[in-house]
Amino acid sequence: MSTLTQFNPSSVFVVSGGAKGITAKCVVKLAQQSLCKFILLGRSNVMEREPEFANGCFDEATLKKRIMEYLLATGTKPTPISVQKLYNEIASSREIQETLAAIRQTGGDAEYLSVDVTDVTTLKAKLLEASVRMGNVTGIIHGAGNLADKLIEKKNSEDFEKVYTAKVQGLENLLNSIPANQLQHLVLFSSVTGFYGNIGQSDYAIANEILNKSAHLVKMHHPDCHVVAINWGGWDSGMVTPELKKEFARRGIDIIPVDAGAQMLVNELNPIYRDTTQVVIGSPMILPPAPLGSENRTYRVRRCLTAEKNPFLQDHVIAGNLVLPATCAVSWIADTCEQLYPGYRFFCASDFKVLKGITFNENLASEHYVELQELSKIDGQEVELQAKIWSKNSAGKPIFHFSANPKLVREIPEAPIYNNLNLKEDNVISLQGKQFYQQDPSSLFHGGAFQELRRILNITPERITAECFWKPITPQQQGQFPVDWMNPYATDLSTHPLWIWLYHFHSSICLPGQMERYEQFARTPVNKLYYVSCEIKQKTATGLCADFIVHDREGKVFSRLLGTRGIILPKLLA
Repeated sequence: MSTLTQFNPSSVFVVSGGAKGITAKCVVKLAQQSLCKFILLGRSNVMEREPEFANGCFDEATLKKRIMEYLLATGTKPTPISVQKLYNEIASSREIQETLAAIRQTGGDAEYLSVDVTDVTTLKAKLLEASVRMGNVTGIIHGAGNLADKLIEKKNSEDFEKVYTAKVQGLENLLNSIPANQLQHLVLFSSVTGFYGNIGQSDYAIANEILNKSAHLVKMHHPDCHVVAINWGGWDSGMVTPELKKEFARRGIDIIPVDAGAQMLVNELNPIYRDTTQVVIGSPMILPPAPLGSENRTYRVRRCLTAEKNPFLQDHVIAGNLVLPATCAVSWIADTCEQLYPGYRFFCASDFKVLKGITFNENLASEHYVELQELSKIDGQEVELQAKIWSKNSAGKPIFHFSANPKLVREIPEAPIYNNLNLKEDNVISLQGKQFYQQDPSSLFHGGAFQELRRILNITPERITAECFWKPITPQQQGQFPVDWMNPYATDLSTHPLWIWLYHFHSSICLPGQMERYEQFARTPVNKLYYVSCEIKQKTATGLCADFIVHDREGKVFSRLLGTRGIILPKLLA
């Protein structure tokens, strides 16, 4: 249980939308773990006395039948709308009273104000009266909101106003009604929709993202106030129907259990989190894919590359030059594809080639392009493309740097198990960790962003097995090549065993030239040991070919680099 030491019996929370639904559950949980008072706001009215026909009746079907009988008895013809309206009034009044009772049972104090947060005049007046009774308001929980879900082309201005004003105008009115210097807490109920976006909820996404930005602004101007915008996912409540639950499950979206979610709110109000202004609680909104269309399309995406924007390049210096790793080119293509095809995930790239590569020197072009041409596609299943990374030289002629044929799929295949797993230690190579790197001309040249081999478990003329560990680098160091589904730094690290094998048996070193196929089944572990089994397929005087299988200790495969061809560089030793 959290220790909410900043709360005391004089703490007073104003809670919009706080008498019913999820917000009410959160308030009750907060009341159970703290001594404070609550002023609950809502548009519904509380009945001083229920109609006699409703007394003791809590079954929905039975109560609706009694409502129909009541309307008939009073000379009114019952309709589905009129019956539902009266039922909602009774059910709403009961829920509000239950919330108030639940708070009071904890030893806290609460009252309910029937007021619309978009009506600033009435809101100010009623809050002023309530503060005389309850004390000065010290916190706001803004949970009010409306939905009007429709595709954007079907929305009208009334839909937008209904959704936007409850969230945004409601917050503005609350902040205008309560002096900011009184506030110790400001909690905004935002949504993952504002963070990730969601089909049919453009207005809801806009309104919630404004709440997110408002939280940062308030925190900036009032640093002593505990401000947090909670971007909630879907709750396991009445708004999430069984049909919607099935859709969430199909899209891999977890539902927040009510009790667990309410406790998460309490946890976020712990003083240790007072500097966390925005938090996402729940799964990402994984969107269904957009239709692919029948015609094969072409894309060209431009990027301005500089050494200054990519500090990691200082750890990839070859012959005195900063050189873009081949794995960064693969991740560049993969990330570009995923951004162009929401709902699809990069699975593999075949026929990858290093053409001219990219060296950061005086000949570096001012702009580089990723050009994608669709080769084939199956709507809702997969897309295969041809990709090229190129630029123009000083004469305006194209220079091709890398090429590959990436494939995106809706669902990544289940990770296979590596059948030739061998983690037995033969102690042939005793070097460990940093000893593999930058010690002498035969050592691996890579700096910290691409380290490290922990140790070589075994080595034979046919294979080498290594234990690896990649420690994350900062987003600033990653620059224009951030770690996402594919990790270009750990993938580069996974090829280092071949360098060790080649030097051990042939006193040579090599650089990558091409690869028949790259496959990714899961993310490469971060801050955790993983293993690389490198199988040598062919060795000639000028080159060699090998397969790299990246896996865990049990052999479950994270990724495979198959048919990787290296170009052997001149021998370092006479």
